[in-house]
Amino acid sequence: MEIQEIVLKQQEFFNTQKTKNLKFRKMYLEKLRDLILENENLLNEAIYKDFGKSKFDTFTTEISFILKDINYYLKNLNALAKPKKVRTNLSNQIGNSKIYSDPLGCVLVIGAWNYPYQLSLSPIIAALAAGNCCILKPSEIAENTMKAMSKIINENFPPEYLYVFEGGIDETTELLKLKFDKIFFTGSTKVGKIIYKAAAEHLTPVTLELGGKSPVIITKDANLEVAAKRIIWGKFLNAGQTCVAPDYLLVEESIQEQFLEMLRNQIKEFKYEPDSEQYTRIINQKNFHRLIKLIDKEKIYFGGNYNEEKLYIEPTILTNIKWEDDVMQEEIFGPILPVILFKSFNQTLNYLIELEKPLSAYLFTNNSEEKEAFTQKLSFGGGCINDVVMHLGNDNLPFGGVGNSGMGNYHGKFGFETFSHQKPVLEKATWGEPNIKYPPYSEKKLSWIKKLL
Repeated sequence: MEIQEIVLKQQEFFNTQKTKNLKFRKMYLEKLRDLILENENLLNEAIYKDFGKSKFDTFTTEISFILKDINYYLKNLNALAKPKKVRTNLSNQIGNSKIYSDPLGCVLVIGAWNYPYQLSLSPIIAALAAGNCCILKPSEIAENTMKAMSKIINENFPPEYLYVFEGGIDETTELLKLKFDKIFFTGSTKVGKIIYKAAAEHLTPVTLELGGKSPVIITKDANLEVAAKRIIWGKFLNAGQTCVAPDYLLVEESIQEQFLEMLRNQIKEFKYEPDSEQYTRIINQKNFHRLIKLIDKEKIYFGGNYNEEKLYIEPTILTNIKWEDDVMQEEIFGPILPVILFKSFNQTLNYLIELEKPLSAYLFTNNSEEKEAFTQKLSFGGGCINDVVMHLGNDNLPFGGVGNSGMGNYHGKFGFETFSHQKPVLEKATWGEPNIKYPPYSEKKLSWIKKLL
């Protein structure tokens, strides 16, 4: 079936109003949950083939997020979809005002390869919960996971409601020529600009989940042992191929030797070895060679070894890094951790303010003034104080970027709202209306209107 035909059928199906029924939405969310659980082995095998991700990491960073999202919407869908009554102002009395959450229609979700299940299916789940029809275009870079999702969904869901479209750049280009009611994209800033431009041709609203160089600031007032453990875990999770991973460290000069030693010891303790369960390989040759070029051998503090055949890059810490170094010119998206030293927290913060706004930012300190300055002065998509990455796990927090790191957000109620139109409706009584707004006008009427404002 041609993709144009499927999109047309989805538009026609949406107009039947069936997806607005909450029982209908819950039925298919439950169906998707059951299919994920029934096909967990298939999903594990596919992602292992793509880049060696273990069952443990696949569940904790992919499957668990998807199941949690489904359970959240099953539990909260009635409340989310219920019209919200709001205050009616004096000039609109006698009346009542409500906001209705309307599904947008036919939605296109373009997923990413680094967390191919989570970053494809989590937005799909939010879109279905909001009452939309969906086309999913997973990343072709993780080919086996793309085929696994296609098999599970296309064999069990009506295509006029949910369909997975396989393919690469050419297929995505064809998709973007079609009119959708919403496009949701996760990927690089460069591709995000292409998506945004294509969407503008149809005035299609977009949510762009992009990336950037997410900084981590560690001051002398931090709990260094906790900081080292959490940073190493968050940085080298998925071999650094995480959009919210710490990109580089800013370490106060007075603690550098002590903290660097802690980082090195933590890497050794976690045993990030080739073929180990807790470490994935780099997704492909292209990304492998891109990363190797970023390792300046003269600045290696720890690591630097690699195996091209296994697409393995040892966790690598680089020191004596300057802002103009190659590794600081782009998002690393791999297991390389540059360290920059600083003397003044405030000067460092002021420097970061001048840079592109990152998807995430992190601070390790127990100094309340530093915490306040970090949260109030620095603009970033989301972040943590005294942790990294974990803000993604809270359904009550929106996840999304700002500036070059993206626009729009999702997770929990924010995902429901992302795929909904907030439709305001004012209902007026047909009795008791004053004549003040109607012609003929007079100074007396104007005087009363001014008093009512």
